[in-house]
Parts: sequence; C-alpha cells; structure tokens
Amino acid sequence: MAESVLAVRDLHAGYGGELVVKGVSLTVETGRMVAIIGPNGSGKSTVLKAIYGLLPERRGEVTLRDAKGAPHDISRLRAHAITALGVNMVPQLANVFPEMSVLENLEIGALLDRARFDARAEKVFATLPQLKTMLRKRAATLSGGQRQMLAVGRALMSDPRVLILDEPSAGLAPAVQDEVFAKLQEINASGVSILMVEQRARQALAVAHYGYVLDQGRNRLEGPASQLLDDEQVVRLYLGMKMRVGPA
Repeated sequence: MAESVLAVRDLHAGYGGELVVKGVSLTVETGRMVAIIGPNGSGKSTVLKAIYGLLPERRGEVTLRDAKGAPHDISRLRAHAITALGVNMVPQLANVFPEMSVLENLEIGALLDRARFDARAEKVFATLPQLKTMLRKRAATLSGGQRQMLAVGRALMSDPRVLILDEPSAGLAPAVQDEVFAKLQEINASGVSILMVEQRARQALAVAHYGYVLDQGRNRLEGPASQLLDDEQVVRLYLGMKMRVGPA
C-alpha cells in the first residue's frame, strides 16, 4: 500500500448546529485519484468543505503529509493555511472570478508565491494549453467547460500535492464532461493526488483508483473503484437509482 498523502479520521461537520457529516473516514494515497459518491444529502460536499477548512463547525482528525513525508494536522486550520501546506480546492460554484481575465485568475492562484508564477504557469499550460490562448479574455465570456478548466488551472497554480474537486462535471455537456475527466486523469498522472465528489458516479469510478460511498453522513462502502463498479449493491443502490433530491 502506498503512503497516504491525506488521511481523514472520524470527521464530523455541519451547518448552524446541524450535523451533516457524522464520523466519515477516508484516505488518499500519494499519486492516486479517489472518488466520493452517494445520494444527494449524504454529506459529500460537506466532507470536502470540512477538509479544506471552510466550515467552522467540524471535528475529527485531518492529516496531510508533505513532500518529505512529515505529517501535519490540518484539522483546525483555515483554507489559506491549508493551501500553503499543499492542498487546494475547486468548488462546484463560484470557482472563478468572472470579471477578471484568465491571466488575472491564474495570478490570484499563485498569490502565495508570485516569484514562481512563470514556471507554474508553463506547467499548467502544458496540461491545459487552451488557457494560454485566451489569457486576455474575461472569465465571464468563457464556455462552461473553459471556465471549469480555468478553475482547475487556478488551483494548480499553488502547486498542490492534493487537488480537491466538488462536482467537476456539473452543468457541462456530456462531451465536455468526458474532456474534464480526461484532463483530471492527466493531472493525476503528473503526480497530483485528487479527491473528488461527483454525481456522475459511474464515470467517476471509471477514472478513479479508489472509491468511497457515503450515505446519511456516514461511510457506507469503500474499495477499489473498479470493484465498486461491479458490486451488485453499489449498482443497485447508487449507480442505477434516481438520486434523492436534497443538499449535497
């Protein structure tokens, strides 16, 4: 088993005194892509926000290993401090600054280390070359797929060890969704570990190495993604059903 870059143990989180996540545990191994699936209302997005320090009401243990293997307890840190340690997140909504240019969005992503902007930008352009051709365009003028790629590129500008994504295919046409998943595989192959929540469960498990199924704020099932795709219980309950309506 590869060493974990991110480990979550007994995570509890919620909003306004209401507990949504009730003891979730998960691990992201170095260089791997991990998918979290489950019905709407199961706490998937809340888990990501809690890991990234966006929720004040949270408890549990979240450990990040740096490039030298040293563990850091990030469970009580805010998002900017977590970013500085090597984790960045692409939220589902409001993930770019629409009135700013593509270049300005990328510059914001590199704020923690402006001295390395050029080197990091070239690394991002190697994976997302389309961004280099529209640096002067306002983000508001981009297509949905282009905006999502900009959001991912902005996050990559901080040179994260772990990239967290909340519903990366949401609102995109099927062909564009496939392109997004292909790019995520390419980013993962470059050495960036990925943790993503995705409603397009079959496709997420098809590109991930490992998967977790959440239900009612708790771990329900887990295993290698390819095995979950063939698991009769997963297919019956989560891959073939019409998802319940409710907050993620």
